[in-house]
Amino acid sequence: MDRISAIRTSLTAFICGIFALIPFLGVFPAVHALACWRAVRAKYHDPFNPAANYLAGGLALALVGLFVSLLATLAAILVILGSVVC
Repeated sequence: MDRISAIRTSLTAFICGIFALIPFLGVFPAVHALACWRAVRAKYHDPFNPAANYLAGGLALALVGLFVSLLATLAAILVILGSVVC
């Protein structure tokens, strides 16, 4: 992977990480951000990535987005189970 592709993929990971913060709908962008992070880490072997902060930010946002979606799913399940029991 050349430097321009690494920068472009890092920025894609960051943008997808932002969209990953949307509960439920953000699962697919979060997975794509994780895939972009893995691709850059595996294929770009130059130690200097000018967009490394965006890549790390995209990873962090994707993980937070997945966690938020997981919590929202658990909360929805608990509300549904609570209404069925009552």
